[in-house]
Amino acid sequence: MTDPVPIAVPRKGRPLEAVLERIAAAGQHEALDRLADRVSNTLRYEKAITKGRLAGDSGPYQRLAEYSEPGEPNEPEFTLMRDDRKGKPRRIVFDSATVDLGGVKLKLVGREEPFRALRTHEFALGFDSADLVLEEVVGIESTGIDDLAAVNDRIDPLDTDVRVVSGLGDTVYHTLMARPEVLPPGAELDRAFVAEYRGKLCISPRYERLVNAILGTDALAGIEFVYPSGDEPEEAAIARVDLGVYLTVTGSTAREHGLVVGEHLFPSETVLMSNVAEDTPAVETVRELLVSERRNSKITV
Repeated sequence: MTDPVPIAVPRKGRPLEAVLERIAAAGQHEALDRLADRVSNTLRYEKAITKGRLAGDSGPYQRLAEYSEPGEPNEPEFTLMRDDRKGKPRRIVFDSATVDLGGVKLKLVGREEPFRALRTHEFALGFDSADLVLEEVVGIESTGIDDLAAVNDRIDPLDTDVRVVSGLGDTVYHTLMARPEVLPPGAELDRAFVAEYRGKLCISPRYERLVNAILGTDALAGIEFVYPSGDEPEEAAIARVDLGVYLTVTGSTAREHGLVVGEHLFPSETVLMSNVAEDTPAVETVRELLVSERRNSKITV
């Protein structure tokens, strides 16, 4: 029997749910829908326990034993990890599952950092945040980028063999926000405005390289990055600074802080990635199955 094709996936959260939904949609099988529902519901419950919103009926080891049924087809396995929250509580997260996708078996393997597992050639395929690709390997140039299709052109082939294949559509956006007083009458809050702006730009500290890649060095000439203070909400920090970039879906929270919501600079979503040096016919078949959804365009790798 042919071994399952291993795929690195996130261990928890919305990115993992997006992956399971894509696999269920590609396989069009009730068993895959049940798998996606079971994993998502289990991890939402465990997240609520970790955050203190719910009290578990039993300890984590007993719950873990109840969740995992090794060897059963289409049954997921879970594992324990230390959460980053205060006190480092134990948290139950996704470990693995073997599924049948159009006659091809896949082994979904949970990784804390799937992108890095692909970079080290542990996997040929994996899913992770597009943000991480920009933070780690996308080259910073004078001009910025605004969509996933441009990402691969900015990856140095000597740096990594990983390429972005497709987005999953679980999209929020890195978006420009500003106090209305900053904008001249009739001006649009967009990249052209940033290129003419001189002063402070509020961003999350972890996104400094990402924002450089998105906007480009020319637009950022004369701009100083500043960051939220302590536990200060990002929208409040941007309102204090006057201009900033932050993730948003609807922009409602930004407007509550009196901010104008401007251009969506770049989509922050889960992406399918491929290590092109590890390509095989089986990997190519799986990749084609996973990008076959009509609403997602394939990116050249």
